[in-house]
Amino acid sequence: MSEQSAPSPSPAVELSSDPAGPLPQEIADALKRDSAGLVAAIVQQYDTNEVLMLGWMDDEALNRTMTTGRVTFYSRSRQEYWRKGDTSGHVQFVKSVALDCDGDALLIRVDQIGAACHTGTRTCFDGRDFTVVTGHRD
Repeated sequence: MSEQSAPSPSPAVELSSDPAGPLPQEIADALKRDSAGLVAAIVQQYDTNEVLMLGWMDDEALNRTMTTGRVTFYSRSRQEYWRKGDTSGHVQFVKSVALDCDGDALLIRVDQIGAACHTGTRTCFDGRDFTVVTGHRD
């Protein structure tokens, strides 16, 4: 059985200038949310392709991200919105937003100022490598 891909929102979707406004219907329809109504958002440095962190977004957080130029997440533990950098100064300026082929993950490309991780490291993955057996193509 083959998987069907999520419909791709067209690049010409009209965005509201109101960050609290509704997410455009075409984008909302393309998202596959988890049981809490959230989508994983992978954050990547736009010029180096460095993977910085993973956060969670609902429709409002995504709309705020797409209409303000700053990344907004939804905190699962605090159950509230938070804009990256408002308290730390480690701001993420949005460069692009893309939806994966299944509609269940976002790629947010940013210009990261300072540390992306709440621990103070550049990325949430710094110094957290596992020892693994590596594969080879030959």
